[in-house]
Amino acid sequence: MTSGPIRDLAFFAGALRNRGLTVTPDQVSDMARAITLVDASSRDQVHASLQALAITDPDQRTPFDEEFNRFFEGLFTPRPTAEQHSRLASSTAVKPILQHLSETATDAESRVGASAVENLAGRDFADLDEDQLLEARRLVMAMMWQPSDVKTRRWVTARGGSSPDLRRTLRGTTRPEADLMPILRRRRRKRQRPLIIIADISGSMEKYADLFLVFAHAAQRRIDDVEVFTFSTDLTRITEDLKRRDIQTALSRVSATVRDWSGGTKIGEALEKWNRLWSRRLSRGGPIALILSDGWDCGDPDLLTREMGRLARTVHKVIWLNPLAARQDYRPATRGMRAALPHVDHLLPAASVNDLRDVVRLLESLAGLRV
Repeated sequence: MTSGPIRDLAFFAGALRNRGLTVTPDQVSDMARAITLVDASSRDQVHASLQALAITDPDQRTPFDEEFNRFFEGLFTPRPTAEQHSRLASSTAVKPILQHLSETATDAESRVGASAVENLAGRDFADLDEDQLLEARRLVMAMMWQPSDVKTRRWVTARGGSSPDLRRTLRGTTRPEADLMPILRRRRRKRQRPLIIIADISGSMEKYADLFLVFAHAAQRRIDDVEVFTFSTDLTRITEDLKRRDIQTALSRVSATVRDWSGGTKIGEALEKWNRLWSRRLSRGGPIALILSDGWDCGDPDLLTREMGRLARTVHKVIWLNPLAARQDYRPATRGMRAALPHVDHLLPAASVNDLRDVVRLLESLAGLRV
């Protein structure tokens, strides 16, 4: 990329939105920061960094490439040799570009953040019309997740590990070079923490269940190990149905699989079934349990209390998402919420795109030693 003026990333993001991609102000800021972390003179590196932040589906590659070529045409020089690259890295020719990008990152959100898309992100799903719900779905699908790695109890070889690997070190004493006795190192193996999603699809949750299933679909594409269940009067596993890449196909499969849409709510019975059939299989690795429900329960509250306790003892954290919690005057006074709350680690609202973004931030922060 030469030192000439660079097109505003906010306008580039606007062009991508016009082509059907969902690019939020947060992503615009991330794009500007990403370019400062790669070789600004390399078209391939700039292209890859922006593409990684903007694309959520393979079908979006063609419109992205077309808009990228249109906005950045002529700003890149041929790939430099290693010696030229070394001189370029310390050259002042790149600095004006990086300075401009930094300024873009600062003011991009203020220019784009007032858009109708971002205003919609703060609105309750129950207040949106059909077109707005489609836009909210796109925003949820475009969320950028960076799940935190957690340390397991397993050890792996590592050159700069935190602990000596005595077994491998002593095994090496039988080799010809054993008189040098090199000390091998090891560290804890890292993995993403599994996620278990249990979503209420009863009648009282009808306006929120669809968007939360879209959220679950997005989670499956960003986290290695995600299990998804729905419940109303019964518990249904929909993990395989949601693995379809196309969201509409996935939701159609879910609709055909689940038989108790918009029914009554028996949270205790659903959790009892989960604890009986799935707990032993899915509780390894210290998963996080994410429950979506407004707490309106027509079942036995004592059963709900008992089964919530069993669930809480087998997972790392229990996060309860209640759309009603977004209201300023909300109090967890329903029978179901009173029964479940003693076993809940985090109670969060889940009525808007911004609420779901807060959920993502919480999930990203829950690390620690795997149990």
